[in-house]
Amino acid sequence: MRDLLSVDRVANQIRLRRSTYSGAFLLVEGSKDKTFYERFVDKLACELVTASGKPSSKLRVIEVLKILEDSSFQGVLAIVDADFERLENLLYSSPNLLRTDTHDLETMLINSPAFDKVVAEFGSEEKIAQFNRDVRAALIQTGIPVGYLLWISQCDKLNLTFDGIVFSKFVNKQMQIDEIKLIQEVKNKSQAFSLKDEDLQQRLISQKNNSYDTWQVCCGHDLVEILSIGLSKAIGSNKASDVEPNSLERCLRLAYEEVYFSQTRLYVEIRRWESHNQPFKVFRNGNQE
Repeated sequence: MRDLLSVDRVANQIRLRRSTYSGAFLLVEGSKDKTFYERFVDKLACELVTASGKPSSKLRVIEVLKILEDSSFQGVLAIVDADFERLENLLYSSPNLLRTDTHDLETMLINSPAFDKVVAEFGSEEKIAQFNRDVRAALIQTGIPVGYLLWISQCDKLNLTFDGIVFSKFVNKQMQIDEIKLIQEVKNKSQAFSLKDEDLQQRLISQKNNSYDTWQVCCGHDLVEILSIGLSKAIGSNKASDVEPNSLERCLRLAYEEVYFSQTRLYVEIRRWESHNQPFKVFRNGNQE
């Protein structure tokens, strides 16, 4: 009940703000998303609002949007992570709701030149040459089983816990994954001892054989965890503390330039929203699509 009230409270705060502010409102999931999008929006014409909290920041964003839409509130746009929605074709549809191009904001960063800049900064040219694999492709290949296992957990309602799993227990220093050790780590974290390793591995193999778009399967936070391991051995010689995941995510956000964002589908869709919702604006003038 408290969460429901807080969703209403966010919607009411936006309604109250409208009495003194005529610009657009951009709803995002959390503080990191707000920090990221703030760099690109026209702060005089658009205010960012977060809806973080339980049970899910994404669901809260959508609920706030629904409340405002039901009262015919104008000038509100929401952006959420796509997660697995494009793979399941269960997307909640609204002209005022947009999703990241890939699974989440972090995978958008990794799928951009920002990733190359961060690898160049923290990686070793000599080690990357010896690695003899495309770093981004290797990262995705290693992260796929983790993404699939999370998706399987959601599809089969296994309620497995992925928060706090220790990646070094199933990803070695050469950025290679041991799927059985992954399954065991997740089972241990979830206290799900009744599940059989071989059953989960078979589900994993079956899901991977469907060849889904890996950029929709992989979770960005997982990929950054794996990159952190790689930068301390396989492709770099950093201390673990110098390339810990939160710092790497911050570096990726800082390395991400406006020109990269302007080439995304999300950017084009925001521009389209602006054209259909005049006079409301999200971006500064210029670079109109």
